[in-house]
Amino acid sequence: MPAEDLEAVMNVRVLERKVVTLETQIQDLKFRIISNERKVADEKRRKLDSKFKQKFKQQRLPAWQPILTADTVLPAFFLIGLLFIPLGVALLYFSENVQEFQLEYTDCESINPAHRLPDGTVKQCKEVLKERTEVCKCHISFNISVTFEKNVYLYYGLDNFYQNHRRYVKSRDDDQLLGRINSPVNSDCKPFATDADDKIFAPCGAIANSMFNDTLRLFMKKDDEKIKLIKKGIAWPSDRKLKFGNPEGALNETGAFKDTVKPLYWTRSVWELDPEDPDNNGYRNEDLIVWMRSAAFPTFRKLYRKIDHSQEGFINGLPADRYYLEVEYNYPVDSFGGKKRMILSTTSFLGGKNNFLGIAYITVGAICLLLGIIFLIIHIKFGKRAGDQLNINQNTPYSD
Repeated sequence: MPAEDLEAVMNVRVLERKVVTLETQIQDLKFRIISNERKVADEKRRKLDSKFKQKFKQQRLPAWQPILTADTVLPAFFLIGLLFIPLGVALLYFSENVQEFQLEYTDCESINPAHRLPDGTVKQCKEVLKERTEVCKCHISFNISVTFEKNVYLYYGLDNFYQNHRRYVKSRDDDQLLGRINSPVNSDCKPFATDADDKIFAPCGAIANSMFNDTLRLFMKKDDEKIKLIKKGIAWPSDRKLKFGNPEGALNETGAFKDTVKPLYWTRSVWELDPEDPDNNGYRNEDLIVWMRSAAFPTFRKLYRKIDHSQEGFINGLPADRYYLEVEYNYPVDSFGGKKRMILSTTSFLGGKNNFLGIAYITVGAICLLLGIIFLIIHIKFGKRAGDQLNINQNTPYSD
């Protein structure tokens, strides 16, 4: 082979070695870059994890574990008992000072002579209501034996009515009740959102549709004197100011409530709830506002009216006397096995009559005192001092 060709072959081989070396260096550089990127990412991740989080994961946070001994547990039992029992007695005392009278009128009889049957019996209003022919009125006499000191409140009560059902509680449109005109209304209102002609119920939803609509009036028995009742100021001020408002326009079917209809079970439209007082009409009607605040239990009461103590003879309260309740019977309760009540009550600074809280405090306090006494006897007879228990070591002699 000529010298020139040999030299060319050698140069090619040298170049091939340099190329291989260069490729190896490139691969090594790529590996180092990737490693550095991983290290940077790991470092960032470590920085994101705070010291607290690391200690929390590794359970290295500072902690305090109380040593429950007779010296700490027994005083706690006695202290709870000595605090809870007097507090429960005080709560019961204030609850017992609340004067209350309840009158059930579910089965009251009609005063209309046309509802008298041939056998001399009189139809009950709940039976007349099923016929849906006319409004049924009934009178129920009752006696107040002790004067109710002012202020006296008139409530209606319902039994076995589950306002706390999940779908029932959601069945309303808060925007509509605030006076904001939305079309369509909230889907939670269904099936009480629109009628067959797609007109919106005002207000929509199951809560509004089932609004209590009996009319209650009180009279003195001896002279048929009507007791004045106050219909304003029965709703929560926060509800009235923040949750309910009428749409703009006149409160009628051509103004604020145009293209709406009354709910299925209502006897009148929402703008007819109190036509004499525009501030208490429409969605701002306080009877509606009170009803729309759902009760937590199936047996509940809601404020209906307040006795007007400016009336002569009622300035100092509701005097002991004979009275009768006149009811315009519109609200059916047979379908859910319910009962209706009228309640007259005063209040204390804790609210209405409720013995449960006082009884609960007394019960818990008595149980704590009883347990404290039992544990004290056990400790005196069988227990050891806390210091003796902490100083036990391998040289401590065993004893029974």
